[in-house]
Amino acid sequence: MIKGFFTVPVPVNEPVLQYAPGSIERELLKKAITSAYAGEKDIPMFIGGKEVRTEKLKAIRPPHRHQHVLGYYHEGEASHVKDAIDAALAAKENWEMLGWEHRAAIFLKAADLIAGKYRFELNAATMLGQSKNAYQAEIDSACEMADFLRFNVKYMSEIYIQQPPVSPAGSWNRVEQRPLEGFVFALTPFNFTAIAGNLPTSAAMMGNVVVWKPSNTQIYSAEVLMKIFREAGVPDGVINLIYVSGPVAGNVIFEHPDFAGIHFTGSTEVFQDIWKTIGNNIHKYKSYPRIVGETGGKDFILVHGSADTNAACTAIVRGAFEYQGQKCSAASRVYIAESLWPALEQKIKTDLATIKMGPVEDFSHFINAVIDEKSFDGLANVIKQVESASDAEIIAGGKYDKSEGYFIEPTVIKTTNPRFVTMEKELFGPILTIYVYKDAEFEDTLKLIDQTSPYALTGAVLAGDRYIIEQATNALRNSAGNFYINDKCTGAVVGQQPFGGARGSGTNDKAGSMINLLRWVSPRTIKETFNPPVDYRYPFLQE
Repeated sequence: MIKGFFTVPVPVNEPVLQYAPGSIERELLKKAITSAYAGEKDIPMFIGGKEVRTEKLKAIRPPHRHQHVLGYYHEGEASHVKDAIDAALAAKENWEMLGWEHRAAIFLKAADLIAGKYRFELNAATMLGQSKNAYQAEIDSACEMADFLRFNVKYMSEIYIQQPPVSPAGSWNRVEQRPLEGFVFALTPFNFTAIAGNLPTSAAMMGNVVVWKPSNTQIYSAEVLMKIFREAGVPDGVINLIYVSGPVAGNVIFEHPDFAGIHFTGSTEVFQDIWKTIGNNIHKYKSYPRIVGETGGKDFILVHGSADTNAACTAIVRGAFEYQGQKCSAASRVYIAESLWPALEQKIKTDLATIKMGPVEDFSHFINAVIDEKSFDGLANVIKQVESASDAEIIAGGKYDKSEGYFIEPTVIKTTNPRFVTMEKELFGPILTIYVYKDAEFEDTLKLIDQTSPYALTGAVLAGDRYIIEQATNALRNSAGNFYINDKCTGAVVGQQPFGGARGSGTNDKAGSMINLLRWVSPRTIKETFNPPVDYRYPFLQE
């Protein structure tokens, strides 16, 4: 309920620190990394404002140094899921009745804490727990997380101010945006600390209460986020952080009559299973749950013969291999015009030869480890399959080693088969497949790109010819929810490019926009008549 309207601070994107040699931010981040390595954290669940510990301790290990233990988290069970739901529902009335400007103030304070006091601790936790280099951690856990909170406050205020434009004389029409009736389940991924923080907070900001289950491989930084939210003033029970398996959480949550919605980022297969479960249980719920999800991708880059080769090379190398290709937006299939291929092949190989790989604390390493052994093994098997294929070859990288960390070299595959398995299957790692097309077959290549993948998350076209840019933009309008022209297909910025895809990539509810926040409210229209009629007879009935 809106109790008054106030202007909110105009959000601006948090400046990205560069961590250059000799900079103060580099020194502070290195200190935070050293401190994190020196101790072993004890990480409880947070339910109803209480720290909950169990006898089931699970070690957290850096993917790039898997013999080292950063700490232990307390694994929960079904009873803890139920406790989290109960705590959320107990907190619901006070939270949803709190003036929206007070909710806004809490999350604006959280943004300031992230950008200031906790910046280096949060970045270090993301680097060590998720194996991100300093720059990738900076743009994720510090900048994007702060941006989500600040811009969402602005979008929230714009939602509340929207009112019916007409109220005839003698009446007043208005709309109030109510939180959903029940609780929201936030199921968050490992690869972005900012996504893990945005999914619960965007729903909570709109007056909802939340049960939050992060990926096990992101718990280390999730605990820091929870500490920040609590210090910012999020009341007990509004966001409850639990560490249980997905099936354990689902078996309790999706059976509960007060389940009101899910905010999800993860695999397409898991999301589809969740959707089926919700559908099968629809008769059990008090309302139709909101289902919001961003899922898989098989993201593309299209290089036309008129493209600048240097720009194309940079877009490909950054788009495919930043954060080891573990971005849902990462380039994993590239289509290159035959006329540009010789020069572009050489440039790509030259760039890759300069890339260093290793632990995150060495800031010269562009590539770090993939997230865990399961991911490593799957990617290594793909490389082995390519080595024996007749219609594909590895032209760069292809080596891997998990003796100390889960390291896989940036690997480039060239195929003569545009339907080769690595052109179609989501791999989620530093493996890129290139198909070289004949310049005269550009239009056919556009159709090929559109039809190859069931996903539609991100894509890019590089070209110097404006007619070609327009043609590709139109032909690929359903192939990507975020489309880039003369740039890589990653790096959406809150407030600039709302993020999300369609088809098999999700519900396209655009994180970092008003569109997403509207999913977490239920409008009520109110008409008040000041001078109500006192006779049922309309004028036409009179003789």
